Amino acid sequence: MPGFEYDRQITLSCSVRDLEASIAWFTDVLGFEVVMRAAEVGWAEIATPADGVTIGLAENEEVDGRGGTTPVFGVVDIDAARTELEGKSVRFDGETQVIPGMVKLATFFDPDGNSYMLAQSLQ
Repeated sequence: MPGFEYDRQITLSCSVRDLEASIAWFTDVLGFEVVMRAAEVGWAEIATPADGVTIGLAENEEVDGRGGTTPVFGVVDIDAARTELEGKSVRFDGETQVIPGMVKLATFFDPDGNSYMLAQSLQ
């Protein structure tokens, strides 16, 4: 059991070329609902039918087309979680990012190089 607390939310983050087109696809085709949109930072979250699970759409200029998502685990205290994981030799990708008034994010990798993120809501 970890010494930090998860907040029971998970976001599956995926890169998209066109945020608005992707939002339209998830809402029109799958019937999902937009729960948050921050176009100024190229991000939107779409609710899925599963409680506590959203899809995060991250607009990027370069998308390799191979698909894939990055699971983003919500935590209550990202600094405590990161400190504990670093103590277990988990490799992180740079410093924790802060989007003021929105979220703190920290990307890390499993032993095979797959990426995951921790997120602490600042709202």
